[in-house]
Amino acid sequence: MQIALRRLPLMTAALESEFERIRHDAGLTVDETILRPSGDDLRATLLPSRLEAQGSAAPPPLSLEQAYARYMDDPTHRWSPSTRQAYETTRKFAVGIIGGEVAIEALSRAHCRDYLDMLRYMPRNASKRFPKLSLKAASDLGREREDIELISAANANSHLANFSSFLNWAVNEEVIVRNPMRSLRLPDTVAKKDKRHPFSAQQLQAIFNAPLYRGCQDGERGYAKPGTERPRNARFWVPLIALHTGMRLNEICQLDTTDISEIEGVQCFVVSETSLVGETDKSLKTGASERLIPLHPSLIACGILAYVEAQRRAKRVKLFPDIDPGPRGKRAVAFSKWFTQFIRSCDAYQPRTSFHSFRHNFRDELRAARIDHDIAMVLGGWAIGGNSSIASENYGGGHGVGSLCDAITKLSFAKIDLSHIIDKG
Repeated sequence: MQIALRRLPLMTAALESEFERIRHDAGLTVDETILRPSGDDLRATLLPSRLEAQGSAAPPPLSLEQAYARYMDDPTHRWSPSTRQAYETTRKFAVGIIGGEVAIEALSRAHCRDYLDMLRYMPRNASKRFPKLSLKAASDLGREREDIELISAANANSHLANFSSFLNWAVNEEVIVRNPMRSLRLPDTVAKKDKRHPFSAQQLQAIFNAPLYRGCQDGERGYAKPGTERPRNARFWVPLIALHTGMRLNEICQLDTTDISEIEGVQCFVVSETSLVGETDKSLKTGASERLIPLHPSLIACGILAYVEAQRRAKRVKLFPDIDPGPRGKRAVAFSKWFTQFIRSCDAYQPRTSFHSFRHNFRDELRAARIDHDIAMVLGGWAIGGNSSIASENYGGGHGVGSLCDAITKLSFAKIDLSHIIDKG
């Protein structure tokens, strides 16, 4: 008996240690049976109220609006300004349609399907065209009236993809356990090849024989009226550069005067986010967009180098200082609006064509000249194989400027006569 009493503390300690290990393995930091009072415990009437007070201190569920705010402010994002703006637009749509007060953990597949259905009938530029309507009301109006132009399936799917990215982030952050938006997309009935068309030969003739290129009243409001002025401003040069280089509109609009440079004896456009003069407004769509494009002989014949030199002598930083940067610094926005008016004024407008059509024309010229596929992809800033990180692309020094110049020189642009634009001076 005495031996048993001496061993009791040791056995009790060992048993308690084993219980502690089991509780730890089960994820229980506290044994609730220890906290539960017995019937004769004087604290029995006090402990429940204390536990209730602890329970009431639990944080309220995170709302969709709060979760989205955390997502947008996450410092790990490496978004360009345009990408951030796209995600911000999607945030407004999601919060406005689903409801910012909805608990993120309660977000269901039904919520996501309702969101998809609302986007399906959302009018284009809904907030501008119907500023007094909520997004839901605007969608209902788009569903009812056939005369209202709706956003495209591609545009709607872009919003759905952005929203799904947010929900994937929420899963990774352990805010929700699954992404209820997964795989929800609208069918896009427009074939990829039909989304944008190149300009036809007739359209190109109409564009480059407009008063702006033949002689107009002035380069501002009188650009569409015949006259004696031959302005060599942004409106004159930007379409010509797009035709001969395939550059995206914003890539052209954001050029600095230092972005035309002689490299290995060849005059080139340097398409880059880096500015040699400290500008911070430049951005590119993808990593593959950074490239060199030798100047086509036709551009040189039209006097582009003289224009560049004149801007440098005038101490201009931007090659086209007359392009309005707009409230968000996106110079392409204002120019795109003007260009739409311009092609309508010269009867060159056709469905599925826009400024981006010049890029399609450039690709067709590369095909017609039988330019090597890899060189064509480099000149246009297209990722090879749709993936710029393909292992083989990390080897070698890339294509030399001479090879790129040879390719550009082979492009004939036979569909359009620009002899009346050639600089005679």
